[in-house]
Amino acid sequence: MGTKTIRPAIPTPFTRMVGVDHPIVLAPMAGAVESDLAAAVGNAGGYPIMPCSWSSKETIDTELANLRAKTDAPFAVNLCLDMPQDARLEYCLSHRPNAVHFFWGDAAPFVEHVHANGALVMQTVSTSKEAKRAVEAGVDVLIAQGWEAGGHVKGTVATLPLLPAVADAAGSVPVLAAGGISDGRGLAAALCLGASGVVMGTRFLATPESAAHADYIAHVIAAQHSDTVHETDLYNVGWSNAAHRVLRNALADRWLEEGRPDNQTRHRSGEIIAKRGGNSITAYQSTTPHHTMTGEIEALSMWAGQSVGLVNSVDPTGAIVDSIMAKAHAALRLP
Repeated sequence: MGTKTIRPAIPTPFTRMVGVDHPIVLAPMAGAVESDLAAAVGNAGGYPIMPCSWSSKETIDTELANLRAKTDAPFAVNLCLDMPQDARLEYCLSHRPNAVHFFWGDAAPFVEHVHANGALVMQTVSTSKEAKRAVEAGVDVLIAQGWEAGGHVKGTVATLPLLPAVADAAGSVPVLAAGGISDGRGLAAALCLGASGVVMGTRFLATPESAAHADYIAHVIAAQHSDTVHETDLYNVGWSNAAHRVLRNALADRWLEEGRPDNQTRHRSGEIIAKRGGNSITAYQSTTPHHTMTGEIEALSMWAGQSVGLVNSVDPTGAIVDSIMAKAHAALRLP
């Protein structure tokens, strides 16, 4: 079981609701977030969201049990609603998470059941209209995801204009900002715009606790703000019609230069480029480069947000949380 270190806190409605010290939430990056990274964020006083959307019952049971063994911090589980999740929801609820986070869909049909199981409901939204509907349905926490975010991004509005609009629609419901935030200045700005905390993914990729492949992490560290692309039909094998932001690479550049050809005619279509255990990964497959993968890591979907230019080194998760909080205090001129 990890031990929390003491850092100057910035209490918000969100931190008080879930019982954590800091308004820093770990994004549920499937393939990069496993129990080690989630526990490290929890032990540093933040709030981890565990990715469970594509996991088997055995994986969910193992990862959530491992997380419980490494930290007593509260945590949420993430489920993507672009596919049926009723069975996974039951698996997750059996582990008594603090909250269930629903992404890419409407949480309303699940609110009553999740509440009856003693958990909060979180939902990612990309418009103020979605925010209003979620609040009316009884969702407890909203995540306003801006277009700058890495990975899969449903909306087309940037975080800066989206966040205050969602905060206005949310009323007393806490709102978390996601997209384009990698340090304490971003946290401070989000708080000033009405957020109750931030969700961060890209920054936590470059940590010793991350499950991401070392080559992927190296590309994240080397990247600049302009080195990402936002597309719908690039890494669409396995999850089609889902917009996403990834680092540019040779595969993506050729696809763009050739005018975004379809899945049947594009370069290397169907070709196996990597493996994870006994599983083969083809070109353009939607899958995070995991540390156990072998093959052409650079050609895989290296998810990253536009704040990637602020990620310049591999640092322990606890040190990152320390830095975020120190910079937020300085930016807000807090003692």
